[in-house]
Amino acid sequence: MDSERASSTGNGDMRPGRPSSRTRRLAARRDAAAERWLLLIFVVLAVIIVSSLLGSEQGAKQPARLKPLTMAEARASNAAVPLVVSKRARAAPFDFGGGPAERAQAIDCLATAALYEVGDDPRGQRAVIQVILNRVRAPGFPHTICGVVYQGFERTTGCQFSFTCDGSIQRRTKHFGWTAARRAARRALAGHVFAAVGRATHYHADWMVPYWRDTMIKVAKVDTHLFYVRH
Repeated sequence: MDSERASSTGNGDMRPGRPSSRTRRLAARRDAAAERWLLLIFVVLAVIIVSSLLGSEQGAKQPARLKPLTMAEARASNAAVPLVVSKRARAAPFDFGGGPAERAQAIDCLATAALYEVGDDPRGQRAVIQVILNRVRAPGFPHTICGVVYQGFERTTGCQFSFTCDGSIQRRTKHFGWTAARRAARRALAGHVFAAVGRATHYHADWMVPYWRDTMIKVAKVDTHLFYVRH
């Protein structure tokens, strides 16, 4: 009878009400998956909270809008920037490879930019033309003369030469400087270099302070215009 009772009760794995090992494994997997989802949700919430706090802190640190400088203040500020002549490397003669039609178009673009930017000042015209030719050979600019001159013309602000997007180009002026500007353009395409500005790719009038000024090196001053090279 003892053996019969033993067989009828069976071993511990078959006791009624206790889940099988397979059932326990499935439950453990479900619990682990739930824990992973909870952890993921916690991480996402933490990232959102930290990002919002950082954004609020950065917004609080933003400086107030600066008051525009007067022309006198701008000139004083520009005069305080040192002129680094040692960084004024001489530009190589420009090698124009286009045909007669392309050359005529390039001369027109150069002369137009020179005239609108500095008027009939001969040295200023040569300086502007040299900057344009320097840009053609510098990274980050169009590789054609007219492309450089009219870069950004489709925008109302942000064009490289202001006359191309402020409406001035629609009012083409009859100016005595036009003949001189075309002459300077032809000479530049023939290989003449205006060494006074070196390889400068940027310039501005001394009565303004552009946002990029302090990121560059001032290497020349021609009349009322200041010229810069990249670091």
